Amino acid sequence: MSGNLTAVELIQWYLRRIDAYDKQGPKLNSVIYINPKALEEAAALDAKLATAGKLAGPLHGIPVLLKDNVNTKDMPTSAGSLSLEGYVPPEDASITKKLRNAGAIILAKVNLHEFAIWGETISSILGQTLNPYDLNRTPGGSSGGTGAALAANFGLLGLGTDTVNSIRSPASANNIVGIRPTLGLISRAGVVPYSFTQDVVGPMARTVADATKMLNVLVGYDPADEATAWSIGNAEKDYTVHLHASGLQGKRIGILRSFFGKDPVHAEVNKVANRAVEELKSFGATVVDLDTPDLDAGKIAAEISVHLYDLKPHLNAYLSAPNANTPVKSLEEIIKSGKYHPGIDANLKQAQALEHDDQYRIRLLKRAALQQRVMKIMADNNLDAIMFPHQKRLVVPTGGHVQVDRNGSLGAVTGFPSIVVPGGFSPPTETAKIGVPIGIEFLGRPWSEGILIEIAYGYEQGARHRKPPLTTPPLPGEP
Repeated sequence: MSGNLTAVELIQWYLRRIDAYDKQGPKLNSVIYINPKALEEAAALDAKLATAGKLAGPLHGIPVLLKDNVNTKDMPTSAGSLSLEGYVPPEDASITKKLRNAGAIILAKVNLHEFAIWGETISSILGQTLNPYDLNRTPGGSSGGTGAALAANFGLLGLGTDTVNSIRSPASANNIVGIRPTLGLISRAGVVPYSFTQDVVGPMARTVADATKMLNVLVGYDPADEATAWSIGNAEKDYTVHLHASGLQGKRIGILRSFFGKDPVHAEVNKVANRAVEELKSFGATVVDLDTPDLDAGKIAAEISVHLYDLKPHLNAYLSAPNANTPVKSLEEIIKSGKYHPGIDANLKQAQALEHDDQYRIRLLKRAALQQRVMKIMADNNLDAIMFPHQKRLVVPTGGHVQVDRNGSLGAVTGFPSIVVPGGFSPPTETAKIGVPIGIEFLGRPWSEGILIEIAYGYEQGARHRKPPLTTPPLPGEP
């Protein structure tokens, strides 16, 4: 969309697109709940602009899609689960407030893999969301509703959460940009938790510039999330100063070869990732191949990540908060209710049985060692960032397949920032007319979001790998 539009006109067009493509046409099935007051809010913003002669904020009238584990005081928040169906939180999440204060319109709540547990974006509240680039494939996850809806142009900006892969997986699978910030940069207060040890909230958008503008609004200290105390002195006032087309000039980027696949099933992703390495060099970066066989994404997720250990105590704290009128008050009650997708049954029951015991504490020690290991690799090689494909293989088909070979665990377990940008596509097929998207991930030191934005923007502007899906074309008369 381009040209001059009022906020009302913009919202009307996005509502038309959702109506045309989410439950009709390709039936992406990404939207759980549309804000019934979106047009009313847009009209108020238009009136304010006409009267005051100035914008309400940096996101004036911008339609934002929220993953449905982010609290909204005027709309239900289900985390994708029938066990929370109809629950309307007493207040907005801190980040929802920030978005609204910046003039944004929360257009819709979108699907996620239930309780953000897996990476296929299927929930008991809505079902399976489809990938707009290949309707036979999943959109990644757990923020796959945000990813698919943004790729299909159902909104301008989106919000995701990430515990192991969940912002970057759908960014990769849907040919968009996703930022997993340093843990503590953005408040998680009012977000249905999985693991406060690893949970972050971050922006998702079709371009690095849009994601960066959203990041500006989200960052900062929030007394309701003690981890954000670390952001003081580390958060930047304006990340858009890093949007340089020449951002790769002089950068040193380590290529994490142990995160590339070695089997025939990995060939399509490797071809794109290896081309990205050459593109980085052509855009002015120096690349360094890293010999780190000890770094294994699968082992990091299985042997160091504490997400399942944290699920019970952290989710229970959210459900049993004094002002929360949730239909269920604990993980145990969720399990007893049976109101969840059977695909997460084993995970819920495993989490219910786990405790913060010696094994948990051993994992935290391993986490600290991994953080030190990554910092030393970057120091010894004088690196600005580390690069690898977000997934070793293409995003999986629908129909019960589990998302495998994802590389997001390094950023999630260390808490270090990372960003995924479009890297290209697999070869076209009958169901994927322009191919399946493949995302490239850049990981940096804590609080290095500015450097990562320079790298990602430089790569995006040079490579130009973003293409809209053919399944959701512009509507007749669309501006």
